Amino acid sequence: QVRLVESGGGLVQAGGSLRLSCSASGRTFNWYTMGWFRQAPGKEREFVASIAWSGGGTYYADSVKGRFTISRDNAKNMLFLQMSVLKTEDTAVYYCADGAASASATSPNAYTNWGQGTQVTVSS
Repeated sequence: QVRLVESGGGLVQAGGSLRLSCSASGRTFNWYTMGWFRQAPGKEREFVASIAWSGGGTYYADSVKGRFTISRDNAKNMLFLQMSVLKTEDTAVYYCADGAASASATSPNAYTNWGQGTQVTVSS
């Protein structure tokens, strides 16, 4: 089992940037796709971005493409999400997820481990 802990959320003005981090502990971190999801109040959890175990394959939701960048450091068991040009509609709790077999996994059901989430609030 992998334990995931997110950090880096906060309050930012529209147009600003934030960098989310996710630290992983437990079993071998390197061999699975990891991803970021988000959930706004009253909405379902939605896919944001995913990255293959090697870091060579990345996938993004259309709503964040060109603004967000996912990366990972397997040596440090860390996952990152650099968010730029933030919009008010990016406001949500952001979750780190692990355990998917496919680099292009966009369904929450494809992931087996989840962090507790970190709040991102973008003000206008």
